[in-house]
Amino acid sequence: MNIIITKKDLEKIDFCLNQMVSSSRAHSVLLIDRSGQLIAHHGNTPGIDILSLSALTAANFGATAEIARMLGEEEFTLLFHKGKTENVYFSAIGEHAIMVTLFNDNTSLGLIRLQMNKVIDELSKILSSIFEKRKVPKS
Repeated sequence: MNIIITKKDLEKIDFCLNQMVSSSRAHSVLLIDRSGQLIAHHGNTPGIDILSLSALTAANFGATAEIARMLGEEEFTLLFHKGKTENVYFSAIGEHAIMVTLFNDNTSLGLIRLQMNKVIDELSKILSSIFEKRKVPKS
């Protein structure tokens, strides 16, 4: 799907992602579409190939959606992976996007979830406008 993201839309998205990083003490937050394309990111990601991470996250989310359907669920809207020191929290933002939050053990999953819930509504509104009202017709 071809979409147009205006400078104003990107500023609104960046504000939300910045708010998420600063209020949750996460390393970084990525916003990707369900096909794995990076829409925006904020935070510190040294040594991480964020384009590959975006693609792998979308694939992971897609596979998990199929597992949910097999279990009679419409979708699992969030995923959490915990490592020894690094953690990843994925959350669906509407039907078109996924927010990926990278954080370590210096912050808690509860704080991540609390802060994510605060920005999801605003991001959903912004993304709905982008994906639904600004579709570029296929030639």
